[in-house]
Amino acid sequence: MPKNSKVVKRELDDEVIESVKDLLSNEDSSDDAFKKSELMVDDQEEKDVDVEEGSDVEDERPAWNSKLQYILAQVGFSVGLGNVWRFPYLCQKNGGGAYLVPYLILLLIIGIPLFFLELAVGQRIRRGSIGVWNYISPKLGGIGFASCVVCFFVALYYNVIIGWSLFYFSQSFQHPLPWDQCPLVKNTSHTFVEPECEKSSATTYYWYREALNISSSLSESGGLNWKMTICLLAAWVMVCLAMIKGIQSSGKIMYFSSLFPYVVLLCFLIRGLLLNGSVDGIRHMFTPKLEIMLEPKVWREAATQVFFALGLGFGGVIAFSSYNKRDNNCHFDAVLVSFINFFTSVLATLVVFAVLGFKANIINEKCVIQNSEKILKLLKIGNLSQDMIPHHINFSSITAEDYNLVYDIIQKVKEEEFDSLGLKSCQIEDELNKAVQGTGLAFIAFTEAMTHFPASPFWSVMFFLMLVNLGLGSMFGTIEGIITPIVDTFKVRKEILTVICCLVAFFIGLIFVQRSGNYFVTMFDDYSATLPLLIVVILENIAVTRIYGIDKFMEDLKDMLGFSPSQYYYYMWKYVSPLVLLCLLVASIVQMGLSPPGYNAWIEDTATEVFHSYPTWGMIVCISLMVLAILPVPIVFMVRRCNLIDDSSGSLASVSYKRGRIIKEPVNLEGDNTSLIHGKSPSEVPSPNFGKNIYRKQTGSPTLDTAPNGRYGIGYLMADMPDMPESDL
Repeated sequence: MPKNSKVVKRELDDEVIESVKDLLSNEDSSDDAFKKSELMVDDQEEKDVDVEEGSDVEDERPAWNSKLQYILAQVGFSVGLGNVWRFPYLCQKNGGGAYLVPYLILLLIIGIPLFFLELAVGQRIRRGSIGVWNYISPKLGGIGFASCVVCFFVALYYNVIIGWSLFYFSQSFQHPLPWDQCPLVKNTSHTFVEPECEKSSATTYYWYREALNISSSLSESGGLNWKMTICLLAAWVMVCLAMIKGIQSSGKIMYFSSLFPYVVLLCFLIRGLLLNGSVDGIRHMFTPKLEIMLEPKVWREAATQVFFALGLGFGGVIAFSSYNKRDNNCHFDAVLVSFINFFTSVLATLVVFAVLGFKANIINEKCVIQNSEKILKLLKIGNLSQDMIPHHINFSSITAEDYNLVYDIIQKVKEEEFDSLGLKSCQIEDELNKAVQGTGLAFIAFTEAMTHFPASPFWSVMFFLMLVNLGLGSMFGTIEGIITPIVDTFKVRKEILTVICCLVAFFIGLIFVQRSGNYFVTMFDDYSATLPLLIVVILENIAVTRIYGIDKFMEDLKDMLGFSPSQYYYYMWKYVSPLVLLCLLVASIVQMGLSPPGYNAWIEDTATEVFHSYPTWGMIVCISLMVLAILPVPIVFMVRRCNLIDDSSGSLASVSYKRGRIIKEPVNLEGDNTSLIHGKSPSEVPSPNFGKNIYRKQTGSPTLDTAPNGRYGIGYLMADMPDMPESDL
């Protein structure tokens, strides 16, 4: 028995009972926060030790090197490509500055409370998503497996986007940029501009033909795009090397991958504000359209953006927080990361619309010049009278204001035949109202604007390096949401699992680098995550508030944080957040039902996008993605509800917990003086295994069903023994 330990033995009904209070009497004083939740017999030198049941090998859980490293990891995970190309689009589409009001309200109602909940459960239980939800509610243990499946689906196509960014990054070291001008085609007689490019634009042509070499439909594979295949391989190699040592390797990379995007965004903002027309873009962006706020779809889209912006349900938040000390102030972390995410979205929106304002101004100037030339021709041939043109107008250096004046005069005078003249209004607002999101914003609109920048290759390199970093930060959290739960549950080597996971994902991901791969990216983005993640988070909320118990959870938070969280969170978790999430789920299902399932296909002959419905096999794939993602929940529920798998261990004594009492059921003690921890060092003491043996049956009481109870963090399992006196810790 350890030298510095006191063990008081009692005998009750021929069973050995040991008081946790006595066992913890000489525990290291620096670990006070866990005296109520963890059995420790000897000094642990301020280390949290997790020991696999049945193993005599000490397994120390890794920890973040610093609080800053952890915050950067969470920020890197939550701040992703959606902040740059999804939030500005939604802000423009849904009322400009007015959109920020519903977004902030929903951030406070569902964003921060649910983010805080995931941080708290991960930090207290110190396991990945599988172990956490197994402990809280064994029958809902499938939540963790569902999170892993969703993470895997998202990782498959998300890394493809990083591969696209790597391709553009590699092509940016040229002057002029390769997408600056349409390519010329030579034949035996003469040279002409590529027809597909002439019908669209140089940047659009480069994206669809040079980068993706896209096919005209989902069913037309077209073979692998070797350029994108190499980029995808490079992306997975980067992720694998960064994740192979867990947070020890990825944590250090976070210093660059999380901070560099802010440097680039600030540089772009300063440069953008100096560009002609940038103020027009920002003014258009933040001019509030208050009437749009009354539309239900605005609130639905704001709620969806809040939900996905923070990475709720993926398991990455839980995985990262599980490497924290248990007394870390995760409430402060939740508020800080949530608002950093919000302000990053606003910063990215300023940058995007400053650049788009500049682009709109250039397009408008070209429009004015082209239409002024048309007016001069009409004046020469006599279709227009010179008397209609004000005397101060000089067509050789006409401004946008003067052109609009002439346009209005001609429209009024030639009202009946105006349409036949073929003149355009050339309004900057019309160009800014063209909503662009996703890849269209990053790889078409933004790249076109950068071709007009002085030193455009430099800005292109910076922009696509920023996209790579934003993508990698999110990928680290996504992969951590897969690896950490599996390592905690099945005790496999993290290095081997990381390599296998990345290899499997790369080979499956080859479907995204076919010529039709972009259509599969759209399919996975639309169907693999939205509904499954909503269901996962709803079940998380129910598991904590209804099954585990909201009052017990609040007590655990007080024990962990050292102070009682605001009652605001109590009411949010118990009433408001579940209701809002259910409404969001119903609205998403309705929206999915009303929107015809399909994709926009690029047609080479017309150089335009055409909407195509998914073929039958495509619909089967879409449905399969949603079903496979959520399938672990009912499977695990039925397995544990019907006791189809016996979790009991035949080789070790099973341990049950009840409010601070430990009941040891000895196996083959043969009357010797063996006790619960007789003659064993702390590293040899078996502890509950969260992933495998979540609830057990009492030997001699095979019909008793046990349920989780006790302090949040060590896996107390309450035996239903009414005759057993309870003791408070």
